[in-house]
Amino acid sequence: MSRSSLFSLHNKAALVTGASRGLGQAMAIALARAGAFVICSSSRPGGTDETLRQIEALGGHGSSLAADLGERSSVEQLFTQALAQAGRLDILVNNGGTIARYPAADYPLEEWDRVLEVNLTASFYMSQLAARHMIGNGGGKIINVASLLSFSGGITVPAYTASKHGVAGITKALANEWARHNIQVNAIAPGYFRTDNTQKLQDDPGRSAEILKRIPAGRWGAPEDLAGAVVFLASAASNYVNGTLVTVDGGWMAR
Repeated sequence: MSRSSLFSLHNKAALVTGASRGLGQAMAIALARAGAFVICSSSRPGGTDETLRQIEALGGHGSSLAADLGERSSVEQLFTQALAQAGRLDILVNNGGTIARYPAADYPLEEWDRVLEVNLTASFYMSQLAARHMIGNGGGKIINVASLLSFSGGITVPAYTASKHGVAGITKALANEWARHNIQVNAIAPGYFRTDNTQKLQDDPGRSAEILKRIPAGRWGAPEDLAGAVVFLASAASNYVNGTLVTVDGGWMAR
């Protein structure tokens, strides 16, 4: 296999949740640039219009869908609609997520339920739906989005931390079961990236300085820094990579 075909996603169809901005948008664009038809999903209609505009500007192809990942019927409908649009699904990127910050002693249980439902249960359910299709289709790639909080505890984000530890766990569990069907299940664990999710940290001069000091690369990540990892995990280049968390963190975990 040539180097170009090793990473090529031509004639592949991908679904990326949470593709309206930030990391999800960057990964959707990267997959399209590699040749995939990319179905971009967000929580509201029209939310991925800018993502699709960028994909089309580089000569790629894609479509848009909307779904509330906190509603299980909406998750199922999203998968059904994606399959109808593309005719098949070769790549699933479970990126859609949410976060809520409260001290653990005061954490509202309704927020706990919402974060776990969106970040963990929706990822499992979407993976389950995708795998049923991929098993009958000769295989596929499932890429979950974990976090540095898949490895540590964080502060004032117990639900998010629990969900991302769970994402790491189901990545390994599903890889164990579905490897024999030629389905590779892996996860990307982004470090500190300049996105809406980390805006409060960026705006805190003291905390921002502490974070930057620990990153060997000497900078926060840019969403485009995930392009190589997502294309690798979506392509034939990763056919013998399974159940792994790939950290894209500028060296944070090495410190």
